[in-house]
Amino acid sequence: MSRLVMKFGGTSVADLARIRNVALKVKREVDRGHQVAVVLSAMAGETNKLVAWARELSPLHDAREYDTVVSSGEQVTVGLLAIALQHLGVPARSWLGWQLPIHTSGMHGSAAITGIETKEIEARLAQGQVAVVAGFQGLGPDNRITTLGRGGSDTSAVAIAAALKADRCDIYTDVDGVYTTDPRITPKARKLDRISYEEMLEMASLGAKVLQTRSVELAMIHRVRVQVLSSFEDLPGTLVCDEDEIVEQQLVSGIAYSRDEAKITLVRVPDKPGVAAAIFGPLADGGINVDMIVQNTSEDGKFTDMTFTVGRAEFERAIHIIERNQSSIGYQKLLTDKGVAKVSVIGVGMRAHAGVAQAMFKTLAEKGINIQVISTSEIKISVLIAAEFTDTAVRALHTTYGLDK
Repeated sequence: MSRLVMKFGGTSVADLARIRNVALKVKREVDRGHQVAVVLSAMAGETNKLVAWARELSPLHDAREYDTVVSSGEQVTVGLLAIALQHLGVPARSWLGWQLPIHTSGMHGSAAITGIETKEIEARLAQGQVAVVAGFQGLGPDNRITTLGRGGSDTSAVAIAAALKADRCDIYTDVDGVYTTDPRITPKARKLDRISYEEMLEMASLGAKVLQTRSVELAMIHRVRVQVLSSFEDLPGTLVCDEDEIVEQQLVSGIAYSRDEAKITLVRVPDKPGVAAAIFGPLADGGINVDMIVQNTSEDGKFTDMTFTVGRAEFERAIHIIERNQSSIGYQKLLTDKGVAKVSVIGVGMRAHAGVAQAMFKTLAEKGINIQVISTSEIKISVLIAAEFTDTAVRALHTTYGLDK
């Protein structure tokens, strides 16, 4: 007998017909003899509606009451699925975050899971009862409901799988697995049978929307095997697992891209100790994540140009902070560009092979695409290019690294 955690997103529980479909999938696993815990999101669009209501009443709302409101969507879906399962003859009980409880930090709206009490739920699983758990929520130190931020149900599912020592965490969504790149851009994209935690983490953080980044981090730390499957088609999915489980490791596993980028350049900044801290310290204090950074020093060594990228949603705040600290930074001109995109080549096979970067740069040059910024890690190379060339770059690189069907 295996212990499974099955997670279903908002589109999978968008209406009663889809909730019945989820119930049938859960029953199938129960009939196979598995112990099953299910983690659910709110119905598609429900959380956005609740967020809008809270913001309309008060833009500067109390974060604790905000969490009370936006966590209510999952309460509806877990109750409905438990009813649907009972109707099929499957013993089931719904659980809210505070009932297990799922302990979290006190950062309302973006809390982190700190622990999960599993004694009661494990006893119910042993009795053959399906546990239907509300994702996205937990219980803070002040004994109030907290929420985990966007995509938090993925994180809930992986954390519960880790706490229950589940054999696998199956995440059902509106796609049937992880592809080598976005099939909407490249019809020749292939679905991967397996992908390593490290590769999936890079792909998630670099623009792939299949899994939420925090959930992949958690899976990697606790070695939870995660399978991405379609809620609507009975097709094999993609297993996210340890690198050792992948027999034939590709040189490059995927091409990711993000159009959610903005570039900022500070021209003629004094080249002296502390200048980087003067720029990036205030941005960090403002909660702004800086991604790619490149520095060009003048010939006389007295000045430098500093270029970096931020998320487009944080662009205006970043500019405001930089301008407010102009005197301490000492830059002479501020240049900005929101017409950029980041394209990344990802693969653990890059660790043992040279020439991956050269192939990337050559391919982009042949397509007449100028590289503005370069960033690398052990298993990833990212470049910043003009946004208008994103699709061309992704298709060309997909072919270069032999990823086409």
